[in-house]
Amino acid sequence: MGGALSLALLATGTAAYGQEEREERAPRRTRIALGPQLVPSFPGSDSVSVRPLIDVARARGDDPFPFEAPDESSGPIVARSNGWQFGVAFGVEGKRSRNDTDGVLPKVGFTVELGGFVQYEVAPAFRLRTEFRQGLGGHKGLIGTVSADYVARDGDQWLFSIGPRATFANGRYNRAYFGISDETAATSGLSPYRADGGLQAVGAATGFLYQLTPRWGIYSYAKYDRLVGDPGRSPVVRNFGSRNQLSGGVALSYTFR
Repeated sequence: MGGALSLALLATGTAAYGQEEREERAPRRTRIALGPQLVPSFPGSDSVSVRPLIDVARARGDDPFPFEAPDESSGPIVARSNGWQFGVAFGVEGKRSRNDTDGVLPKVGFTVELGGFVQYEVAPAFRLRTEFRQGLGGHKGLIGTVSADYVARDGDQWLFSIGPRATFANGRYNRAYFGISDETAATSGLSPYRADGGLQAVGAATGFLYQLTPRWGIYSYAKYDRLVGDPGRSPVVRNFGSRNQLSGGVALSYTFR
């Protein structure tokens, strides 16, 4: 009996190893999307800027490409466990020049943001995610988002996602874009305004992907945020910007092995 059991376990282990080996040998597919997007020129802006919309996704064999929300930061996954994923979050924020505020407010330089994310797949059609990023240069503040997404899809043929968003920022971030220092107030005629940290904006984002042919497809998204809290009440927004923050883009995608 012991010998038969050992042979059965050996056969099972060999089969499992063979399956894992075949999965590892399955060729990877890559999908690259490239196109234009319109985003607020800087936080609180009432104008938009054209920037490149780039998305890269990879899948093993015939598995569908993993879902990625159109507004989430780029960065690799470093750990997975029971539906949880942990990884690096990388982003950038455009500069605000003095001309953007009629020469009244100081500029805020272009910012590289680096941080991390945690996400959890509650069900195949529902995902939660939070991420935070620290500004390196530029605004030098800390910004984070909490999001939820409902996802409907037919494999890689089409995918639709939609969900709410909440954005948080610390005082240093909010004061960079929404505050007015005593020195600036003395020369601008505006009242001093101290923007503290907390909830910055609430909104929603939606994405849509459609495969036109086995290789070519369409990638698109739209997003709306409403500034709230200290940023929403800021004289900077009232005089030089808007509480309504809109963005969106469309790209052509290409899939290859």
